[in-house]
Amino acid sequence: MKNIIGTKLGKRIKELRKKRGITQEQLAELITTSYKYLQRIEGKNPPDIRLSTVVRLAKALKVKPEDLLKF
Repeated sequence: MKNIIGTKLGKRIKELRKKRGITQEQLAELITTSYKYLQRIEGKNPPDIRLSTVVRLAKALKVKPEDLLKF
C-alpha cells in the first residue's frame, strides 16, 4: 500500500521549501542530511521519516512541526 501520509508530508515540505526559495540542496544542508534523502522525502515513494527529522525540517523551514503535518 502506498505511503499516503508520507507522500502528503513530502508535498507539504516541497511547498514550504519553494515558498521560502530554498533548493533541495540548501535544505538538506540546513538539516544535515543528504540531498538524495531529501529528494526521496519529496518523491513519489517517500521513506519513513523520524520525528527528529520532522523537527529539523520544521526549524529550517521556520514553521512549527505540527504545521508540517497540516495537509
